[in-house]
Amino acid sequence: MASATAIKELQRDLETQANVLSKIQKDISKNHQVRKQYTIQLGENELVLKELDLLKEDANVYKLIGPVLVKQDLAEARGNVGKRIEYISAELKRLEGTLQDLEDKQNSKKESIFKLRQKMETIQAGKS
Repeated sequence: MASATAIKELQRDLETQANVLSKIQKDISKNHQVRKQYTIQLGENELVLKELDLLKEDANVYKLIGPVLVKQDLAEARGNVGKRIEYISAELKRLEGTLQDLEDKQNSKKESIFKLRQKMETIQAGKS
């Protein structure tokens, strides 16, 4: 009877670990989606900065604010785009660190699930 109780406890532990693993995997997927969006934004902003660098200093630059185009100083436009690039790059770096942590947790959880399954198999093999 002790082995039946032990197996039930192990099954509960296994289910809990599997749920935690599932949540980690969802977080990893969400991280990938956000990183993809930031990567696209980074590319767009780098392209805008290249375009701004091609302009002459006296060129007219406009910024879309709501439905209105507002004239903007070229240096200010370059500065704003540069700051956006810095921010997006920092966010990508932060997300990369978070992804690494999540992947480490995922690997650890997979290992503990594997060990629980082995333990259950050992108990079941001893029972028969």
